[in-house]
Amino acid sequence: MDRALWQQLKEASDAGAFYHSWLALLCARIAGTRRAVLVLGEPDSGPFAPAASWPEGQGGSSELADLIERTLGGRQGMALALAADGAYGVACPLLSDGRLLGAVAVEVQAAGQEALEAVMQQLQWGAGWVLARFHQGQAASDEAMRERLMAALDLMAATLEAEQFGVAARALVGELAARLGCDRVSVGFRRRGHIQVCALSHSAQVGREMALVRALGRLMDEAVDQRECIVFPPPGEGRLDIVREHDEFSRTQGVATLLTVPLYHGREALAALTLERCEQRPFSEADLEFVRAVAALAGPVLAEKRSNDRWLAAKAMDALRRQLARLLGPRHYLRKAIALLLAGMALFLSTASGIYRVTADTVIEGAAQRMIVAPMDGYLAECSARAGDQVRVGALICALDDRDLRLERLKWSSQRAQLLKQHDEARARRDRAQLNVIRAQIQQADAQLALLDEQLARMRITAPFDGLLISGDQSQRLGGAVQRGEVLFEIAPLADYRVILRVDEHDIREVALGQTGSLVLSAMPGTPLAFSVRRIIPVASAGEGRNYFPVEAQLLEAPALALRPGMEGVGKIEVEARPLWWIWSHQLLDRLRLWWWRWQP
Repeated sequence: MDRALWQQLKEASDAGAFYHSWLALLCARIAGTRRAVLVLGEPDSGPFAPAASWPEGQGGSSELADLIERTLGGRQGMALALAADGAYGVACPLLSDGRLLGAVAVEVQAAGQEALEAVMQQLQWGAGWVLARFHQGQAASDEAMRERLMAALDLMAATLEAEQFGVAARALVGELAARLGCDRVSVGFRRRGHIQVCALSHSAQVGREMALVRALGRLMDEAVDQRECIVFPPPGEGRLDIVREHDEFSRTQGVATLLTVPLYHGREALAALTLERCEQRPFSEADLEFVRAVAALAGPVLAEKRSNDRWLAAKAMDALRRQLARLLGPRHYLRKAIALLLAGMALFLSTASGIYRVTADTVIEGAAQRMIVAPMDGYLAECSARAGDQVRVGALICALDDRDLRLERLKWSSQRAQLLKQHDEARARRDRAQLNVIRAQIQQADAQLALLDEQLARMRITAPFDGLLISGDQSQRLGGAVQRGEVLFEIAPLADYRVILRVDEHDIREVALGQTGSLVLSAMPGTPLAFSVRRIIPVASAGEGRNYFPVEAQLLEAPALALRPGMEGVGKIEVEARPLWWIWSHQLLDRLRLWWWRWQP
């Protein structure tokens, strides 16, 4: 009996025969076995169903089924006393690398704990045959999958070598027809809602109006619309696929077997592969898996090549349609919110207006700046003020050394006294001629004394008015020589200022006399100062890489004590009300017009 069972196990042609032979051999080796059941299923996930039973044709009992359920749930062997007199149920899980494959359970007539342990050992030792069979099938499946993947990668390599979409599509269908022994393989892509055939194996050109091409497009539409792989004739009962177009194609074209597989790019089914065999050779499950693997790899590749082969205008229109579909279709709520926001901003900018203001750098200057120069050549003897000091009218600013002038005055004063004495003597002698000469000499001496007095007065330099010294520091030059006409100080009035705005040449056409505006100084950023344009100086000046025109303005109200000549800031001249879109874009538009004019032939 054992020899016959071993022979059946060895010669088992499929998994079912193997499991029946194995279970019968296992029960023959366990004394007192009444019945046995082998349950198998997908690893860990199930569902688990009986794969073999002993005696053959007799299922297990409900108690044995309950024992198997508890064994599968606990993943450990169990032994329970059954309702039958002296009968026990023993179950052992089938585990491979921690994965649950199923369980085997036997109902035995056993006596004592040692007998039950022996039964459990037999089950555990016998489980190795089932696990070996599982690993053998797994290895064969993995090998078949590896071969399919390698073949699919070879097909993709031939497809990727082609730079153009048409060449790549023809390479794909040609290689696929050669590998699977198909009479014809075709590929088509969706265009304007329908599939259009792009390439046929064994054919370099595809006629758009041929009846064959139109029929292929219809059966590809049938598969793509259902998003299913369609095999014709259907392999078995229970399939609900619609195969009307495939049936008609098979009858009209004389094709015995058809296989159509959709090609996906992302989640979108945008193309299909159709394989034809004229002989009655149905596509096997391995063929179907291989074509599915090729389709999964070829879909994105062909889609990218087809997109890159189009004209630039077609790409732009496709991108526009895609963006409009996302904008007007479902989901993409952030995109819709941004579009609504931009539309609202565009509407607001096209209707709203504001005061257009010309912006310019600004500097504060005194209304009348006075230069204080050296009255004559000399030496600096005293300095009472320097730049930044406020001075009152008549206050001493600096003084020159006047000792030479005083000595000169003393000389002329003594000479005048002598001339007066000579004048008296000549008058006593009644010498008219001598009197006239002496009077002329006295007048000369008086003129010299008056000149020296004026020069002595100028040696003390005083402030011509109340103001602020804005330049000049002679405190480090005491005793040094100065030349006549040399600028020693600059003074500006304290309460009278003017504003100089450096208006860019692009904006000077907008400025006119009488316009008003406001400026903010760096020293007083929180205090805007109003001004009015008084004069436009029509002479351009260069600075900081641009040309600008000085525009003179008068402050309307100014905090006199806070302002100082030389303060800088930013001023804005109000022009008129204009649309906001023009205010924010006119500078860019003007520069673009200038650039276009420069490059225009």
